[in-house]
Amino acid sequence: MLKAKRKSQKSKRKHKHKHKNQYQHPGFSKKEIAAQKRKTSQKRNELIQAIAIYTLISTVVIIPLLFVTRAKLAIAAGFAVAILLFSYKYPRQALWAFLIYLPFSGTITYAIGGGNAAFQVAKDAFYIPALIALIQSCKKKQLPIFLPKELIFTFSILFMMAMLTLIFVNGDMQLNPIKGEKPLLQGIVGLKVLIGYIPLIASTYYLIRTKKDLIFFSRMHIILAIVCCILGLIQYLLLQSGRCAGTRGMSGAELYKATLQARCLVGGSLVFSPEVKFIRLPGTFVAPWQWAWFLISNAFLTFAAAFCDPSFWWRTIGLFGMALVFANAVISGQRAALVMVPGATFVLLILTGQLVNFKRFIPIGAGLAILLFVGAAINPGIIEQRWESFINRWNAAPPQQFLFNQFEQSHNFIIDRNLGRGVGRATNSTRTFGATQLIETFQPKLMYELGYPGMIAFQLMVLHLAFLTFRAYRSVKDKSLRTYGASFWVFVAFITINTQYYPLDVDPVSVYYWVLAGAILKLPKIDKQVQEEKNEEVDVDELPDRQQLKEKKILASSPI
Repeated sequence: MLKAKRKSQKSKRKHKHKHKNQYQHPGFSKKEIAAQKRKTSQKRNELIQAIAIYTLISTVVIIPLLFVTRAKLAIAAGFAVAILLFSYKYPRQALWAFLIYLPFSGTITYAIGGGNAAFQVAKDAFYIPALIALIQSCKKKQLPIFLPKELIFTFSILFMMAMLTLIFVNGDMQLNPIKGEKPLLQGIVGLKVLIGYIPLIASTYYLIRTKKDLIFFSRMHIILAIVCCILGLIQYLLLQSGRCAGTRGMSGAELYKATLQARCLVGGSLVFSPEVKFIRLPGTFVAPWQWAWFLISNAFLTFAAAFCDPSFWWRTIGLFGMALVFANAVISGQRAALVMVPGATFVLLILTGQLVNFKRFIPIGAGLAILLFVGAAINPGIIEQRWESFINRWNAAPPQQFLFNQFEQSHNFIIDRNLGRGVGRATNSTRTFGATQLIETFQPKLMYELGYPGMIAFQLMVLHLAFLTFRAYRSVKDKSLRTYGASFWVFVAFITINTQYYPLDVDPVSVYYWVLAGAILKLPKIDKQVQEEKNEEVDVDELPDRQQLKEKKILASSPI
C-alpha cells in the first residue's frame, strides 16, 4: 500500500515536471526548441559552406605551387592555408587541435615534412589565428584579454627590457650585420619564443568553461600520453630487436651523437648504441630532450587524472598512463626523466594528500612490476645501466657546479653589455637568421641574451605567476578540483624554479607551462559553479534542467 502511494506521488511529480517543462520552462518551450533547431541548422550550413570555400582556396594555392616546388610541400602549403582559415573561424576547436597536434609534431615534421623547418612551427597555424579570434571576441564581449590582470605589471617590465635589447642591441647589429645574418629578424623570432605562448594563459582560461571541460582536458591528455608512450615502447622494441639499426656499428663520437639517419618509426634524431650502453630516444618528438620533458610533464597530468577523475574507469586508465610514463622514463635513456618522473609522483602524493589513497597504487605497482620484469627479460641490467649512467654523469658534472659554470660563462660574455648580446642570440630555433651561442641552462641563457635586468625581470614574472596560481588553487573548496589544482601547480612551480636545461624554450613545456597556469586560474570560477549547484535547494527532478540552463548561460558568455 505504501509503495503504491509513493509510486503514485512520483508519477504525479513526473507528470507535473513534464507539463512544466513543456509549457512554462523558458529553456524548453516550443519557441526555444525551434530556435535551437534553427541555430543548429545554421551552424551546420556555415560549416559546409566554410569547407567548400576553404577547399577551393587551398586548391588555388596548391596548383601554382606544384610547378615551382615538390608536390608534398605544395599540398602541405594548401592544407596550412585551410587550417589558418578554419582556426580563425573556429578558435575553440583550433585550440583543442593545437594541444592534440603538439606531441605528434616531431613525428609529422620528419614523416611528412622531411625535416622542413616550416613543419616545426606548424602548430602555430592552429594557435595564432585562434588567438586573434579570441582577442576580437573578448573585445566584443568586453572581457579581459590579458589574464591574470595582476601579472600585467611584472610582464610589462619584462616586455620593456626585451624591447630595449631588441632595439638597441639587435637593432645596432642590424645596421652593420655579419654576412648572412639578420639580427633584427633573429630578435623577433627570439622574442616570440620568449613570450609568444604567454597568451595561452587566457586562451586556456576561456577554453575551459565548466567542470566538464576540465575533465575533458584531463582525459584528452591521458589518451595523448598513452598513445605517445605506446609508440615510444614500440620504437624501443624495434631498436632492441634490430629491426631499426639505430647508431649500432658507428665509431668514435658518432656512437654518442643523435642523428636523423638512425630515426625509427616515430620522432626524429636518436642514439641507440647498445655496445657502449648509450641510448637516447626521442619518442614522438624531434629530439630526445623534448621526449624527456614530455614524460616529466605527463607525470603530473596522468597523476591528476588517476586521482581526480569522477569515473572509476578513467582513474584506472590514468593509473595505466602513469605506468607507461614510468616505463618510458626507464627505457628512454634520459637521466632527467628517470629521476624526475618517480620524484614528481612522490612529491605529488605528499602535497596533494593522496597518501591516504595509497591502495590505488596496488594496481599500478603490479603493472610496473610486470613491465620491469618483461624489460629485464628483454634487456638484462637495463635499470642498472640507467642508474649507472645517472651516477657517472652526476660525478662527471655535478649539477650545481655545471650551473655555476654556465652563469660564469654568461657573465663573462656580457661584461660591459648591460642589455645582453641580443634577443634570440642563444635560442636554438633562431639559428636560421644568425649564429647562436650554446648555453644549456635557462637563466644563464636569459642573462646572455637580455643581460642581468632582463633575466631578473623574467624570473620575477614567473615567480609572480607561481604565486598567483598558488593563491587561486588554494581558494578552491571542492576536493577533486583542489587536487587537480595542486597537481598542475606543482608542475608550474617546478618549471618556475628549474635550473637545468631550458624547457621553457622548447616543446612541450613551452606550451604546457602556460596552459596549466591558465587551467589553475580558472579553477576558482569552476569551484563557484560547483558550490552553487550543491547549495541550490531544487527539486531533484528539476536539477538536470537547472544545470542545463546554467551551462547554456556559461557557454553563451564565453568568448569561444
